[in-house]
Amino acid sequence: MSSIKLFESKQIRSVWNESEEKWYFSVQDVIEVLTDTVNVKDYIKKMKKRDLLLNFNWGTICPLVEMKAADGKKRKIQAADAQNLLRII
Repeated sequence: MSSIKLFESKQIRSVWNESEEKWYFSVQDVIEVLTDTVNVKDYIKKMKKRDLLLNFNWGTICPLVEMKAADGKKRKIQAADAQNLLRII
């Protein structure tokens, strides 16, 4: 099951993982909403550079999850569950 959540009228892509019984949210979408940054990828890059522990565990915290991209195609993007989103924030 896939869904789009709205936060302050901005879309956050999400997907339900049936086996783990939890939601995964697009990390880029969440960071864009919270920071109002123009270049999300650069913001994440700088954030990981400042926090070495976060950078070291990034693959565990933000696994690749298949979600719909803006063009409607399914792509694997960095996503995190609610617990790991709080770790990033």
